[in-house]
Amino acid sequence: MALLKMKELRGMRTEDVDSKMRELSDELMHERGVAAMGGAPASPGKIRALRTEIARIHTVMREKELAAEKAEAEAPAQKKEKAKVKKGGKPAKKEEKK
Repeated sequence: MALLKMKELRGMRTEDVDSKMRELSDELMHERGVAAMGGAPASPGKIRALRTEIARIHTVMREKELAAEKAEAEAPAQKKEKAKVKKGGKPAKKEEKK
């Protein structure tokens, strides 16, 4: 298991991140099972490292989710701005109520 840096995780496709997440979760489950049965782990810090990697992946997945939501929210706002602009390139005047 090689540690992945945040830069590497951000550069990966969503499908690759999901598959890496499943792989690490399976490995963590195996290591916890070995520890629960009283077996000595091959590497004492492996469980902690796996948990850290999984947390990193969750962070990257959440960042991508928030970026998609932000892009989705900005798209309708930009359309509204374009609708308010007249042909001359100036914003339309608002009519005052009397």
